[in-house]
Amino acid sequence: MASVLWQDLTAEELRAKAAADAIVVLPVASIEQHGPHLPVGVDTILCGGVCKAAAERADDVEVVVAPTLWCGMAEHHMAFGGTFTFDIPTYRAVLLSFLGSIERHGFHRVLIVNGHGGNIAALTAFLPDFARETRLQIEATTYFLLAQEALAPLLEDQKGVQHACEVETSMMMVLAPGSVREPRLNEAFGARDGLPGRPAVSRHRSFREMTETGVVGDARRASVAKGQACLDACAEALAGLLREMGKVG
Repeated sequence: MASVLWQDLTAEELRAKAAADAIVVLPVASIEQHGPHLPVGVDTILCGGVCKAAAERADDVEVVVAPTLWCGMAEHHMAFGGTFTFDIPTYRAVLLSFLGSIERHGFHRVLIVNGHGGNIAALTAFLPDFARETRLQIEATTYFLLAQEALAPLLEDQKGVQHACEVETSMMMVLAPGSVREPRLNEAFGARDGLPGRPAVSRHRSFREMTETGVVGDARRASVAKGQACLDACAEALAGLLREMGKVG
């Protein structure tokens, strides 16, 4: 099977992808703290891995997966160290530059696939601007929300992805073997339900206010088998969306 990854293809091969009206999957993620047991690249590794697996499952839909944008909106993790973050104007400008490059190369359809909770609000706010400032057909999703219904039965202590948790730790055991600091797993648990607050009132909260360990959930429940099942569930949900997009393209 030919690679679905943009960086593996030649410029000539990418021109052919554009001529075939391929969907460009643009993974967006983060580099941020993930507790005592996981590297800071978790969101980037997982988002890129899910996008690759989904593109490979998308049957006869032409798909190419762009390189993952590894920096996002992560101010809430800065207090722990190890984290990069954009501000809103910079994040918008970087994404618009990526989309502009994709458009100039003759592609028409882009699926932005997010792998970091802190990016969701910004991406939702940007979509009207991107629709106005490009001619691209752009859709956006967060892969673990897209797959939440399929993930829930696979988990013991949670219904979906939290942070450095049962899901993310398990998936890292599959996509980045050896990266999990297994001797630290006994410390890798924290608040599960977030902070109490008023539903109609918003304010910025540091993860330091939520969890001493940097973990939300319980990574002690992680396993390779669970990681493979979660990866399959996420990849299949995303592949299903790509198939739907392919039908209307």
